[in-house]
Amino acid sequence: MKDVLVATLTVSDTRTASDDESGRLLRAALEAAEYELLAHRIVEDDVGVIGRAVRDAAEKGASMLVITGGTGIAPRDVTVEAIEQLFHKRLDGFGEAFRRLSWDELGARAILSRATAGIVDRMIVFALPGSTKAVKLGVEQIIVPLAPHALRVVRGERHLH
Repeated sequence: MKDVLVATLTVSDTRTASDDESGRLLRAALEAAEYELLAHRIVEDDVGVIGRAVRDAAEKGASMLVITGGTGIAPRDVTVEAIEQLFHKRLDGFGEAFRRLSWDELGARAILSRATAGIVDRMIVFALPGSTKAVKLGVEQIIVPLAPHALRVVRGERHLH
C-alpha cells in the first residue's frame, strides 16, 4: 500500500540503532508488505516522550504507527499508559487476538502482554512487545492482513463486508 505512510517506533531505555533487532524486523516486514515507511525512532520508556513521538507521527501524516517495546508489566514499561490516553477509539480486539496467538507459543505467559491498538486522530496505532518473535507474530498475522481494511474504514471509505 504505497499510498499509506507508516511510522515505526522502538521504546527502550537500552536499545540503540546498532542493536534494535525488533525495530529492523518491524520495518523489513512492513516494507515487504509494500508500505511507505517514514523514519524509525528509538525513544526512552517515558510517558511524555512516547506521547510526543505518537503526536509527531500523526503530524507528519502517518496513517499508521507501529510501536515495539514497553508493553509488558515491568515498572519501566509505560507505552500503554502513554498511548491509551491519546486514543479516540480503542481497538480491543487487537490485544485480544495478539494474546490468543501468543498463547500457542508461550502458554500462560501470553497474558502478561499488554499489546494494544487504537486510533489517534486518523492514524491507527499498534503497540507490540519488544521481542522479535512478538513483532513477527503481530505484523505478519494481524497487522498486515488487517491494515488495508482498517485504514479504509478509518478514512471513511466504503468497504466490503
